[in-house]
Amino acid sequence: MLRSDPWSMDVLGTVRSLRLPDWAIGAGFVRALVWDRLSGQSRTKLEDVDVLYFDPNGLSKDREKELRQKLLSERPTVPWSVKNQARMHTRNRPAAYRDTEDAMRFWLETPTAVAVRLDADDRFTVLAPYGLDDLFQMIIRPTPKALQRMEQFERRLSRKPWVRTWPDLKVIRTESP
Repeated sequence: MLRSDPWSMDVLGTVRSLRLPDWAIGAGFVRALVWDRLSGQSRTKLEDVDVLYFDPNGLSKDREKELRQKLLSERPTVPWSVKNQARMHTRNRPAAYRDTEDAMRFWLETPTAVAVRLDADDRFTVLAPYGLDDLFQMIIRPTPKALQRMEQFERRLSRKPWVRTWPDLKVIRTESP
């Protein structure tokens, strides 16, 4: 799906050119494309394009802003969001994350916890700590960590237009079997 979508490939190539450590683009970038294709819809407009990377030696928010500005200078119409996952643990837990995929384990929904990187040889690396089944089965389910924060899961679910945008979605409020 990604390879056949010129816009997605351009976005991935733009981020790859930054040569960030342990980078990927996740959340709606992947989720919306898959659900649009499975639903036979045209590309859904994204609120943001979540660029993730892991750099324990560069924890400044200013670095994220600098990277976002670089991306905007290349692709000004893309709604970039850039976050160093090495500093995001301060929001979710006391211990630092090991890498980008470890940080994604603390996201709220299983189909959102999917990211992709375009490697130097144009192959994809997929980060999916909870697998891809829920994404491709159009299921929104809380991650194991979200089960401990269900009020956040419910608030997020009520704010997002997912069920209106993709009426075939199923919401399951329990952990994966």
